[in-house]
Amino acid sequence: MRLVGLQLSTLAALAAMHPHARGPGVDYIGVFLASMASWAALPGPGEAALIAAGISAAHGHLDLVSVVAVAWAGATTGGAAGWIVGVKGGRGLLTAPGPLYQLRLALIARGDRFYERYGPVAVLFTPSWIAGTHDMRWSRFLPANAISALTWALSVGVGAYLVGPSIADIAADAGLAGALLLGALSVLAAGVLLWRRSYKSA
Repeated sequence: MRLVGLQLSTLAALAAMHPHARGPGVDYIGVFLASMASWAALPGPGEAALIAAGISAAHGHLDLVSVVAVAWAGATTGGAAGWIVGVKGGRGLLTAPGPLYQLRLALIARGDRFYERYGPVAVLFTPSWIAGTHDMRWSRFLPANAISALTWALSVGVGAYLVGPSIADIAADAGLAGALLLGALSVLAAGVLLWRRSYKSA
């Protein structure tokens, strides 16, 4: 609940800081919902919506900072929802008596040990419901989920803003390490863009 409140507070602050942001609110709502759906359980629509919004921002129709913030808020919220689904239903489903019962129990036990040791890193590369299925504590999951969502929103959103639709191919070709590097470069690029904007308005 606190994390959701943080996301809403962030969006309200952005609305106050960027009253000049162009584009209908429905565009931002669409990015939020698509990002939330992707991070909850349905990979695909969030990235497509964020790429489209990043390109739209490059053409001056949307505000890039708002696009990234909305995508981050949606992804973080969706990740938390997926984690709850895993906690409430995933483990019970996988440990229910039936075919391959012993194998499933062994896999669950192995996953529990992995998440206990590498949980924050695993959140970067696995669906959120898996973390819930392996009973990753909320105090470890929520910060890792927020950082992972921010890395994604920056890398895809700023990448689409800078290089256009080819960001999808670049991310796919680069792999996991490349995605992290792209995220770091996007953070740097976003900082430069914000500095230039504040310098021009000063």
